[in-house]
Amino acid sequence: MNQGPTFEIHTSPHLHSGDSTDEILRHVVVALVPITGFAIFSHGLCALLLLTVATSSCVLTEHILCRLNRHVTTIGDWSAIVTGLLLGLTLPPTLPLWMAAVGGVIAIGLGKILFGGLGFNSFNPALVGRAVLQGAFPVAMTTWSAPLTTERFVSVPGSTLTWPFLQPTYDAMSSATPLAAMKFDALGTPTHELAFGLVSGSTGEACAVLILLGGIYLAMRNMLNWRIPVAILGSVAVLSSGFHLLSPDRYAGPEFMLLAGGLCLGAVFMATDMVTAPLTHRGVVVYGVMIGTMVTVIRYWGGLPEGVQYSILLGNACVPLIDRALQPRSYGQRVADGAAT
Repeated sequence: MNQGPTFEIHTSPHLHSGDSTDEILRHVVVALVPITGFAIFSHGLCALLLLTVATSSCVLTEHILCRLNRHVTTIGDWSAIVTGLLLGLTLPPTLPLWMAAVGGVIAIGLGKILFGGLGFNSFNPALVGRAVLQGAFPVAMTTWSAPLTTERFVSVPGSTLTWPFLQPTYDAMSSATPLAAMKFDALGTPTHELAFGLVSGSTGEACAVLILLGGIYLAMRNMLNWRIPVAILGSVAVLSSGFHLLSPDRYAGPEFMLLAGGLCLGAVFMATDMVTAPLTHRGVVVYGVMIGTMVTVIRYWGGLPEGVQYSILLGNACVPLIDRALQPRSYGQRVADGAAT
């Protein structure tokens, strides 16, 4: 007996892009490769070891926790690798390796698995790991090395190989980061040095140009919501331009605010995390403006020279409220009383 066509009934979404999670995250890794390569070129062996340990720690932690929970390991979806790379790129190049390993365990265990795994985390895991390291090891997390030293490929700083729970010894102290120099000493930094990573700072502050190119690559493949970085960078540019016009000696200009610190890396690769960002177009704009505003406020008036990490985490916390407030109305729904027409 011939049967008619079979209709499958299921919930939305009914249309799919065809890109799987692991494919999207694999392209994120591809976009991070030039940034990672330049970071290693700029800081040498210590950056290579730091990125390797942070990434390995994330992958190993996810595998072990999956096994302990009697789940199939999820290290093949590339999410742990992305988390490890982003964590390593937010850390100082001379950070002791054992601290980077601890950050990886926290990023995956506390920032991801505790919430239920990929797709359920409320906060960006890499920033969760960094935030805990910032609070636990403030001196190590604010000690920077100068880039492009002559011995960077033949030796590593003594602090890199410090044994766990011992006080790290730093071989050479660099000048303050551009943000710290501007905030505390009112000293500027040439724009070309900021754009091409010729300054002290985190490993991922290597080259703003490469970071933006990586974002363009993902946006062109529709694997990144371009509205988020545009809203973040645009709000920082508008606010800093206004304050700079009011008092040029007190407030840094927009070119400095956009290129200094970890703003580009955070706006392009962390705030755009599909799991922790809003779902609607209006929501992502509000989310981006909120983060950009908080970055500007913290940098200008906060006690710390940098505010990207806390701004994105606070933005992540507000995402459920943003989604609820800006949820689109169902077709036929009235605005006044919510009754269907």
